[in-house]
This record gives sequence, structure tokens and C-alpha cells, in this order.
Amino acid sequence: MFATQVSAWLQRRGIHYGWIVAAITFLTMLTMSAALGLPGAMLQPLGKEFGWSTEQISSSLALRFALFGLMGPFAAVLMERWGLRAVICTGLALVGMGMALVTMASQLWQLFVLWSLMLGLGTGMTALVLGAVVANRWFVARRGLVVGMLTASSATGQLAFLPVAAWMIEHWGWRSAIVPIVIGSLLIGVLALCLMRNRPSDLGLRPFGEAPDAPQAPAAPAAAITFATPFRVLKEVATNRTFLILAATFFICGLSTNGLVQTHFISLCGDNGMGAVPAASVLAMMGAFDFVGTILSGWLSDRYDNRKLLFWYYGLRGLSLFWLPHAEFTIYGLGLFAMFYGLDWIATVPPTVKLAGSTFGPAKVGMVFGWVFAAHQLGAATAAYGAGFARTLLLTYTPALYVAGAACLLAALMVMAIRRPAAPKAGGAPATPSAAGQPATARA
Repeated sequence: MFATQVSAWLQRRGIHYGWIVAAITFLTMLTMSAALGLPGAMLQPLGKEFGWSTEQISSSLALRFALFGLMGPFAAVLMERWGLRAVICTGLALVGMGMALVTMASQLWQLFVLWSLMLGLGTGMTALVLGAVVANRWFVARRGLVVGMLTASSATGQLAFLPVAAWMIEHWGWRSAIVPIVIGSLLIGVLALCLMRNRPSDLGLRPFGEAPDAPQAPAAPAAAITFATPFRVLKEVATNRTFLILAATFFICGLSTNGLVQTHFISLCGDNGMGAVPAASVLAMMGAFDFVGTILSGWLSDRYDNRKLLFWYYGLRGLSLFWLPHAEFTIYGLGLFAMFYGLDWIATVPPTVKLAGSTFGPAKVGMVFGWVFAAHQLGAATAAYGAGFARTLLLTYTPALYVAGAACLLAALMVMAIRRPAAPKAGGAPATPSAAGQPATARA
């Protein structure tokens, strides 16, 4: 009822309700990503209080990243069966409770239950797949821009909150930094409960930018979607060339961002004599540049060859990671890295979503991108544990940075192996994968 009234009020002012849905999705992903990034600021405080090694804590974070990613395809099923509002509220509840209960943890197994299981599942339900589903359901025009904005919220929440969290940890202890996440989860859950809707048709609307006389595709009946559906979709696309390349390069994307820099950057700076608050400020600087870079990437993905965009994003990221071990670990010395690296932190997402959508069509893009995103988080889990293991064994993060940089250069070459999508026929239907593994009728 409340959403219907708000929609009518907005329509009288020429504003589409899809922007409200996008705004709630933005806030949800912002809060979830802040919760996901917060443990990176707690590696050293937890180690000092409980005597856990970097490798032990990193193993719980690695499992969290894996669950976060593997939830992606099944999150699309949950959204189809129970709707966006139920999934968002459940995810926020899991994250809020998991973060609140961790303040009472004293055993390593409790960290696995609360941070690996509850945080991994809760954030996985509202990860980048949520943004892809919202953009494809609610927008026809400006879809790339919306994906860019929602993606930017994911990295910005992870990075921008860290300086505040590091300051709170330094002055009040690590438990204090959890309070904003718990409060944010509660407030946004109430907002989603009141205003979130599943599809434009729930409010008698068409997606933003869709022509009034365009035929509306009927929504698939919920009963047809089961938890076996993601596996059937995976089987269908497993031999598709575009899918394999997107999954492999997104594995490298996670390896070189969430798992490595987000998780270990503050610890890396600590090894080089920089305090937690200045190090977190550098991460916040990356978040600011990423916010601009990812939105710009969404705009560019609507206009240019997405393969070439990905080539430049991965290539520049790889070069920046090679340079990082040789940077001076001061605010000024790391500023160049923050700008260079931050601009394409997850600028890879809009072109990847666009390539997946143009290849597999709006009906499958949620689950297909869910599997691509699962590969991203498996890469993040690999780096989260691998870099922690290298740090414990070799007392340095330098080998992990070199490996990630080399992998990014490999990803830059791999994306150019995606065949250029064919131009659509006039009034053509969404693309479907052909036997050769390339889109039949769509373009990036």
C-alpha cells in the first residue's frame, strides 16, 4: 500500500519508481559490503587478543568469500521464488545478527560460524547478483549506468567505512566498529520492508525506458524455478566460450581485489610501518576513485566495446599491483596507487554484466552472472587464504602481489578472445547462446 502511494506521487512528478528500488538496492549493497570489508581491519586486533595467526583468521575469511560467491546463483532462485524484499530483509537479518554475536566470540570455531557461515550467506544473498537482477528487471534505458552505480556501492561500502572502523578500533576496541553495521542493517531492513517491490508490474508500471507499446514478456511462474535450476543453467552454459572466459577472468578479478587488497592491505601497510588508520584512509581513497570509475565504466559499457574496456581494466590493475611493493608506504607514496588501482577496483563488473546479458538474455542473466560471480569469490577466497599463508610462511606479501599482478595481465589477454557479438536484428529477441558459444543476435 505504502509503495503504491509513493509510486503514484512520483509518477505525478515524472519520476519512475525504479529509481527508488535502485536506491534501496544501493543502500543494501553498501551496508553489506561494509560488513564484508570490516574483518580486514580486525586481523591484527583479533590476533593480539586471542593469539590467532594471520593464516587462521584468513581461513575463516576465505570460507566466507567462497560462500558469498556460491550463494550467487541460488540468490537468483530465492529472488525469483520469494521476491526481492524477502531476500534483502533475510540477508540483512543474517548479517546484523552475525556481526552482533561476534562481539561475544572467544573461540576460532565461533568465528567460522558467525563470519564464515552467517556473514557469507547473508552477504551472498544481496551481492552483485542483486544489482544485476534489479537493473535487468527495472531498467531498459540506462541499464549499464545503473549496474555501474550499484556496483560502485559494493566497493565503496567495503572501502569508505574502513577509516571510521579503524579509528573506532584504535580508540574503543574492535567490538565498537561492529555497531554501525548492526544499526545500518536494521534501518535498511525496515526501509526495504516498506518500499521494495519485486517487478515494475507489481505497481502497474513498465521498466524504465521501455516503449509503451512494447510487448511485455510474462514472468516465469515461481513453481518452475527450483534449486536445481542453477545447476541446469550451469550445464547449459558450461561449454560456452564467453561464459568460460568471463568466469576465468572474474576469478582473477576476485583474486586481485577482495581477497588480496581488501583483506590484507591494512596488514601489509602495518608490516611496512604504517598505522591502521592511515592505511584504512588509503583504502577509502581507493573507494572514492572506485565510485567514480565504476559509474564511468557503466556509462562507457553502454557505448563502447566491452571486451576492450575489460582489457584496459585488467591490464592497468596488473601493472599497479606490480608497482605496489616498491611504493613508499606513506599517505603520499600510496596516493598514486590508490588512484590508479581504485579507478578500476570493480569497474570490470558493468562490462562483464553487459557481456553476460547480451549473450544469454535477461531471462538467464541472473543465474549465469551468479555463476560468474561465484568464480569471482572463489578467486577472492584463494587470495584471502593464499596471501595469509604466504605472509605467515615468508613474512611478506610481495609474492602474492606479484602473482595477482601477473594473473591480471593474463586476464587482459583472455578477454580479447571473446568473439565480438553480432549486431541485433531489427526488433530481434534477446540473444541466446549458439552452439559455437557466441551470441546469436545481441551486441555488448
